[in-house]
Amino acid sequence: MLFITLLFSSWAFGQGGSKVYLFDMKEEIGPSAWRLTRKAFQKADEAKASVVLIRMNTFGGMVDYADSIRTRILNAQQTTIVYIDNNAASAGALIALACDRIYMKKGAGIGAASVVNPKGEIMPEKYQSYMRGLMRATAEAKGRDPRIAEAFVDPDVAIPGINEKGKVLTLTSREAVKAGFCEAEVSDLNEVLNAERIDSSLVVTHHVSFIDRIIAFLINPAVSGILILLIIGGIYFEMQSPGIGFALLVAVVAALLFFAPLYLEGLAAHWEIGLFLVGVILLLLEIFVIPGFGVAGIMGIICIIGGLVLSLVLNDWFDFTVTGSEQISSAAMLVMGSMVLAIVVCVFVGKSLLKTPVFQRLVLQDEQRSQMGYVSGRQRDEMLNKTGYAKTDMRPSGKIEIEGKWYDAVSLDGYIDKGTEVVVEKQENYNVFVRKKNS
Repeated sequence: MLFITLLFSSWAFGQGGSKVYLFDMKEEIGPSAWRLTRKAFQKADEAKASVVLIRMNTFGGMVDYADSIRTRILNAQQTTIVYIDNNAASAGALIALACDRIYMKKGAGIGAASVVNPKGEIMPEKYQSYMRGLMRATAEAKGRDPRIAEAFVDPDVAIPGINEKGKVLTLTSREAVKAGFCEAEVSDLNEVLNAERIDSSLVVTHHVSFIDRIIAFLINPAVSGILILLIIGGIYFEMQSPGIGFALLVAVVAALLFFAPLYLEGLAAHWEIGLFLVGVILLLLEIFVIPGFGVAGIMGIICIIGGLVLSLVLNDWFDFTVTGSEQISSAAMLVMGSMVLAIVVCVFVGKSLLKTPVFQRLVLQDEQRSQMGYVSGRQRDEMLNKTGYAKTDMRPSGKIEIEGKWYDAVSLDGYIDKGTEVVVEKQENYNVFVRKKNS
């Protein structure tokens, strides 16, 4: 009897003396929640905490990121406890099941984990099957009833005394305790600490820094999509009004905001950013230097898409062992969708935007006429009215040949096909301006 008493006293002292690392999960499950979880467990390891306590209130989110969080919790060296402060729905339920112990606030709920699209519509069976498997495996790993976990996803699973067929299961705090899915109902976090015999003075709370908040905001898929749209749109508008201007500045800033947080997170490697830059260079060469649209242009587009997609997923030189197919497909859909939207916006809104008063204040649109005192350069007459041929496509700049010599020239008629006969309209310093020769 004395041995048992000493053993219990030793256990209680060990629990009471354990350092506990606490962090909140009160947002949609996605990249920022996954980043928060990684940082919190890293800090818990550094603090030598033996317990990680998650205060959760979430309606769910993206399954692939929930799976990553689930896996990190299952592999944790610390004891993991979740306190459900109102909601652990959908992806949140999966994460909660991965913890060693679950406590729920009175009136809280857990469940409703069917996979849905952004519109709230139920996804096809293959997605539900994947989620059912995750829920079963997670429940089994922690000694919980896998049938109840499966019922969170599948309305066809009926469990006598708990739920009837045709309804996706959601458990209240009291029902979860009765079903053995929850340790106890509690009123607040202090009751969780008391139930676990943890001294509140040993709780270390995770603080999210301002920089962390910015990075978490920028790696949100919606924000990443907007940044991709700005990159493509900025390049397009810069081509419409050549010169280092506002549109190019927007594209550069958007690219920095897209890649910088991903680089800091270890997602975007040097070679992936380099792949994107090579794609931009190839595309510009195809448009302004190389006649026609061929291999360079196609390779440029492939490199741009590849650089953007690969920067969004964790890989080691195309080794996607630690990245699920869901993350790869989601990244590809995000990039492609944003690029298509950017092209549509540029084509249908571009011309109108260029003429708006706001845009005209940001870029130089007015002509600086000589009658107003502007002189761009010394006029030269030796090549005036001479005829030649466009040696490359002119978009509007390109190469021309006159009397066997090649010259850099600018078309005053816009685009001119290679081989078209041209006539010199004017020459300023070393700049030659041509028009199509009338037949």
